[in-house]
Amino acid sequence: MPETSSIHPEKIKKGLKTEFIGQRIHHFTEVTSTNDVAKKLASNGVEEGTVVISETQTLGRGRLSRRWASPQGGIWFSTVLRPQVKPKDASKLTLAAAVAAAQTIKEMFGLDAEIKWPNDVLVSGKKICGILTETSTKGETVDSAVVGIGINANTSPDAFPESLRNSLTSLKSELCEEIDRGDFLRALLEKIEYYYRFFAEEKFDLILQEWRKLASFLGQYVEVISFDEKIMGRAVDVDQNGALIVKLEDGSERKVTTGDVIMWTDLYERL
Repeated sequence: MPETSSIHPEKIKKGLKTEFIGQRIHHFTEVTSTNDVAKKLASNGVEEGTVVISETQTLGRGRLSRRWASPQGGIWFSTVLRPQVKPKDASKLTLAAAVAAAQTIKEMFGLDAEIKWPNDVLVSGKKICGILTETSTKGETVDSAVVGIGINANTSPDAFPESLRNSLTSLKSELCEEIDRGDFLRALLEKIEYYYRFFAEEKFDLILQEWRKLASFLGQYVEVISFDEKIMGRAVDVDQNGALIVKLEDGSERKVTTGDVIMWTDLYERL
C-alpha cells in the first residue's frame, strides 16, 4: 500500500509550526465521527488544539444531521477549541475554517478553490470539503467548540453514493494523482491556527476580508432554502455574524442565518 494510505501523527507533528493546534493528535482507523470523539474528549477537559483523525467514519455528518460519506483515502478530522466567546459567535469559526481550507488547497496545489456559504469549499464547482462546528456551553460562554473538517483527498468518485457523485470532487480527481495527506494536513493545521488567532483576538474583519475574496458566488443570483422558506435574490455579502445577506427583487435585503444556497446556474441544469 502507498505511504499516503495512512496518516501518521508522528509525520504530521514533524515540522508542524503551530503552538497548540495539532500538538496532540488522536488517530483512529474507524470511528462513528471524529466530532463525536472530540466532543467527548473536550467534555473530559482535553487541551485546546487537540486533533482527532480517523481513516474512515461510519456515521460522519454535516449540517442538519445530514450523512457525510467518509470513505478510505479522505481526510476526516476534528479540532477542539476553547474560545472565550458567546454561543452566537461560534458560527464564525466555520467561516474561518473554510478560509483556511480553501487557501491551503490553492497554495499547495494551485487549484481554484472557492467558498460556498455557509460551510463548503468547492473546486471546479463541486464540493471538495465540508465543515461542521459544534459547541458546548457553560453559562453564557462557549466551553468548547469542535470544528470538524472533511476533505475528499485521495478518494475516487465511485467510493461515494451514486446520488452524490456528480456534485463531489476530490484532490486526487482534480490533480490526476494522489496527494500526501500528511503534508496537506500539516499545512492546514498551521493555517487554521493562523486564522483562529484572528478570531480569538476579535479581528473577525480580517477573516471576512479573505472569506469574501474566496466567495465567488457573491454578486450572483441564488435560491436559499431556509427551513420551509425559499428566498430568491442576489447574494450580496456576509455580515459580522456570518449571516448571508440576500437582496430581493423589490430592493429589500434579507439576512439568512441557516440554509442551503443553490446557484441559478445549478437551477437551470436541473430543469
